[in-house]
Amino acid sequence: PRGAKSWGRSLPSISAKNNFADSNPEVDPAHFQPLGSWSSDKLNASRKEHPFMMTWVPGAARHVVPNMTHGEGVYLYDDQGKQYLDWTSQAVCANLGHDVPKGVVDAAAQQMATLPFVYGGIGITEVRTRLNQLMSEILPGDLRAAVYPSSGAEANEAGIMMARRFTGRQKIISWYRSYHGATANAGAATGDFRRWYGSDEVPGFVKAFNPFPLFFNHGGPNATEEESVQAALNMLEEQILNEGPDNIASIMMESVVGAGGCLVMPPGYMQGIRALCDKYGILMHVDEVMVGFGRTGKLFGFQNYEGVMPDIVSSAKGISSAAIPMSMTACSEEIMDFFEDKPLGWGSTYQAHPVAMAVAYENIKYLIEKNIVGRSANMAPLFEACMQKLANDHPCIKQYRAIGMFGCFDVHDMNGANPKLQHEAAHAAFHKYKDAYLENGLVGLHRYPHIHCAPPLSISEEELIDGFQRLDRALDVLDDALGYEKEVQLETAI
Repeated sequence: PRGAKSWGRSLPSISAKNNFADSNPEVDPAHFQPLGSWSSDKLNASRKEHPFMMTWVPGAARHVVPNMTHGEGVYLYDDQGKQYLDWTSQAVCANLGHDVPKGVVDAAAQQMATLPFVYGGIGITEVRTRLNQLMSEILPGDLRAAVYPSSGAEANEAGIMMARRFTGRQKIISWYRSYHGATANAGAATGDFRRWYGSDEVPGFVKAFNPFPLFFNHGGPNATEEESVQAALNMLEEQILNEGPDNIASIMMESVVGAGGCLVMPPGYMQGIRALCDKYGILMHVDEVMVGFGRTGKLFGFQNYEGVMPDIVSSAKGISSAAIPMSMTACSEEIMDFFEDKPLGWGSTYQAHPVAMAVAYENIKYLIEKNIVGRSANMAPLFEACMQKLANDHPCIKQYRAIGMFGCFDVHDMNGANPKLQHEAAHAAFHKYKDAYLENGLVGLHRYPHIHCAPPLSISEEELIDGFQRLDRALDVLDDALGYEKEVQLETAI
């Protein structure tokens, strides 16, 4: 006889907890007071009793972030009445500052009153068709808007899926000095420290050096810019060959590297990437999340590189000027046609959300009507002159880069070294600088050893000069904190 009976097994007993299934929740009656009516003490006490997480900083940081009450133009105001000039347009996204155009507000209200939501595969709203036509009209060449997710990371996810499905290949090459988002594939495509939190184990992503490594020069220390560009492209091509050209779906890059320091690619480099992609049948995916919609003085950052047309473009931030979560992924007509008889294989519940699309539609029309992109280009000479003056006046500044209304200073210590590598915590000098930054009425992102400058594109010349004067005073503190003695007596006005 053969025995085939299962073994007895007793499961562990549950440590039962009351899940309050049959009780009505009791909430603070203060919730039914209008927004704006809670006192500072009430807000601070609530955060202490009901904590929430932060994202790229420890949770306890919520106790030292100002309570912002309202905004006017390029300024924000906290609950103590202090004014701050928004020096990085929040996360380089509030491109029109903090006064949303009335047309945008009205469009959002009308869409919410008419049809607040329809799932993209069940119904198509008028605003979806209108926005899609507008995007196709302003996108250069044969680029066509394809999908409309809610964030830059999702837009990059869609672009990665497009590339993999279209080519039948899996590998994505991206740079070490890059940021593409915090979802699974976008996080794996990211090159900076944020990849380390859990995205390194996602397969199919290969990192490469762009033309701006930290500690060496492509082509050697005495190479000309042209020689350095050629060496960087040679290095990339060899990496392509070692990874197997037939395994690589796309090369993915920011047109102007954002969080990594406003890195503008040198002449010939982006053209060389385009040529390599064409040679090996690889798609060129350009991430325009941070600089798209006017930040560089062009509608899209890649338009700063003559003759370069990508196959896939992802964008967000400026598409709605941060008034609502919204993004877009565009692709060439060839890729669009490929998916006519097959699904993309990517989606989300809020893709093509009607209210978000209404906001983006009116925002883009406003950019066109007010020539915000042209205004950014016209302000660029003053912006760069201010950048250059601060770089000359402050010994803690090693160098700067600027394009349009986007700039970045690099800080070095007295030995000429990088004072804040990615794996290191910011030391006391940067804490003193940040305090001075706030005390001088600036608010913005900090990505040391880089100091970003990216005020709203709506800023006036007077406000721009005032912002650089505020930064000038904060940099005085950083000079002193790093041990520099001032060599130049700074003027009181730029």
